[in-house]
Order: sequence, then structure tokens, then C-alpha cells
Amino acid sequence: MAQCSELFHGLAATLLLASASATWAQNAAAEEPSVTPCRPSVSSPAALSAPGWLEVETGVQRDHGVGPARSDGLSYTFKLAFTPDWGLRVGGDAWVRQTDENGQRISGGGDTALVLKRRFAVDDTQAFGVELGATLPTGRDGIGSGHSDTSLTGIYSADFGAWHLDANLAATRFGRADPATSRVQALWAAGLSRPLTERWSLAGELSGTHQRGTASSRQLLVAAGYSVSNRLALDVGAARSLRSGVPDWSAFAGLTWLAARLF
Repeated sequence: MAQCSELFHGLAATLLLASASATWAQNAAAEEPSVTPCRPSVSSPAALSAPGWLEVETGVQRDHGVGPARSDGLSYTFKLAFTPDWGLRVGGDAWVRQTDENGQRISGGGDTALVLKRRFAVDDTQAFGVELGATLPTGRDGIGSGHSDTSLTGIYSADFGAWHLDANLAATRFGRADPATSRVQALWAAGLSRPLTERWSLAGELSGTHQRGTASSRQLLVAAGYSVSNRLALDVGAARSLRSGVPDWSAFAGLTWLAARLF
């Protein structure tokens, strides 16, 4: 519990520093682009971050399973768009602490995901997107998967008045799977979001997975966002498994920061 508290205190300090920096630069940032958060939802938008700018996402999350089983983690993502239609994303878990049902703990870094993204604009209110991803087994034994995975994701994003929709359909091919389990997992996700005020927004999402040989999953996620400035957005929320008899839930908080212009 103490380590979890320290983790959240560390994030709070990061939020305060980033907020102070963003507030100091707010008047000069009128001409700067805005952040394009991918977190905290499962689904990704078709839109990319501002071309030439390094955008950083980070956050803490606690997942709670059966009995004492839980996982605490600190995630990171670096995003760089080369044009409005092409971009690259690198992310993973900087630190994870897992506790199993017997109370045994293990901690360390997680795997690393690389994603190449292409956007196809339809008009000012809708766009399609495609992501090609690869997960590298950089995590500690017992935390990382121990093998490389590949994925392909299709995206549709649209605005309907004040509402914004992001719908994803993805297939992941695992480098290794149990003999009775398929190596391909399908994932679907659909999220709706809308602004509440000039700075506050609200989002909700349904998502699920299907893999032959193992139980399918479904999840409901709700989150709130707060725009500190064009260059900084904060988020907080929770997710809950919708599978009958499964008490899995998670809580999270994080930020998206337009860190620096590279070109």
C-alpha cells in the first residue's frame, strides 16, 4: 500500500510540474496545436498528434482481480506524427508490480509496443485509420509475455454534433499460445466522448476480446478529462469487467503532454 501511495504521489508531483509549466506558457501557446489524447480508453482515434511535435502520455493504474490479486503500473507512450496522416507510437509499462492470488509479488518493467499509424480523412467530421503494431518482449520474466506479437487495427472516428465516436476492430497474433488456444485474438472497442464545459469532458467506452480456447472478455470504462491548456490534458477514470462472476476492476489517472517541437 505504501508503494502504491508513493506511485500516486509521484504522478501528482508530475501533474503539478506539468501544469505549472503549461500555465506559464499558456498565453504564448495560442498559436500552438492541441494535444490528441489516446489514453485512457482502449480505442484509439483516427487522428494523429500534431506533426513534428513529440507528444507524451503517462499514467498510473491499479487493476484488482480475485481476492488479493492486483497489479499496479506506470505506463508511458511517446507519439510523433511525421504528417497529418502518418505517425509512430512507442509505449509500454515503465514499471509494474503484480500480486497473485497467494499474495506473492513481482515487479519490474513491461514489454514495449511499436505502432505505425496511417489516417485516411473522409471530410472534416470523419476519418478512418489503420495501425500496424509489434510488441517486443522487453519485460521482466513473469511480467512480460516472453515473445513477440503483431497486431493490425482498423479505426473509424466521427463527430456527431457535440459527440465524438472512436470505433476500433483489431486482431493480434501472439508469438506463442497454449496448445488448446488460438494464437489470434480479436478485440473490439467503441467509445463516445463529449465536452461538458470549456475544459471538462466525459467519455464512456465498451470493449471486449475473443480468442478461441479461452473465455471472452467485456469491459465498461468511464473517464473524465480536464484541459489545462492546449499542451496539457489530464484524465481520471475507472473500468469494470462485465463478465458474470468476475470482480475485475481498475482505476487510473494520467496526462497527455505536448512536450516539444522536433521539426
